[in-house]
Amino acid sequence: MPMMRTFCTPLLVAIAAVTLSGCIGLGSKPPPFLLTLDPAAAPQSGTARTAAEAATLTILIPTAPQKLRTTRIPVQQDDTSVTYVKDAQWVEAPQRLFQRLVSETVAAHTSRVVLDEGQYLTAPGEQLAGQLMEFGVDARSNEAVVAYQAMLVSAGGKTVTQRRFEVREAIGGKVEAKPVGEALTRAANKVAADVAGWLGG
Repeated sequence: MPMMRTFCTPLLVAIAAVTLSGCIGLGSKPPPFLLTLDPAAAPQSGTARTAAEAATLTILIPTAPQKLRTTRIPVQQDDTSVTYVKDAQWVEAPQRLFQRLVSETVAAHTSRVVLDEGQYLTAPGEQLAGQLMEFGVDARSNEAVVAYQAMLVSAGGKTVTQRRFEVREAIGGKVEAKPVGEALTRAANKVAADVAGWLGG
């Protein structure tokens, strides 16, 4: 039995090393930094709000087309061609970043009790769903573009109201990670503010 342990241990170590190298992608160069969305406005700390069950607003993570289901930033070269910004990567999926930004902005600009889809315990009240249609770069105009098709569902689902929001921000330079990330943050904040103004309350 001791002899078997002597031969098995190096084999297991070798297998573990091969498996680990496959998981972390040895040799792949990570981006120099990761991008996120900073809200231009956020709710004040310590502010308490109360709402009846049906008066809450639950903001859902929007759906997105395939080109946005990645942490990379798409660049629309023409009507049919898409590339991605070199060395640019979000810290998480842009749909989740945008949902969080809208939640914080609506909470800051309105008196609504805003819930994340993972927070409500019973009925979610009104629900803001939608599709993040564009969240990248239009190379033809050198602009960052954020387009969001919002869908407000009333408590109980009796009525549905839709509205499209779109903002374009000039990149003002080369299509590189930092200026693109800054332009997309400005555009996303403007869209979030427009959504908050539409929701009111």
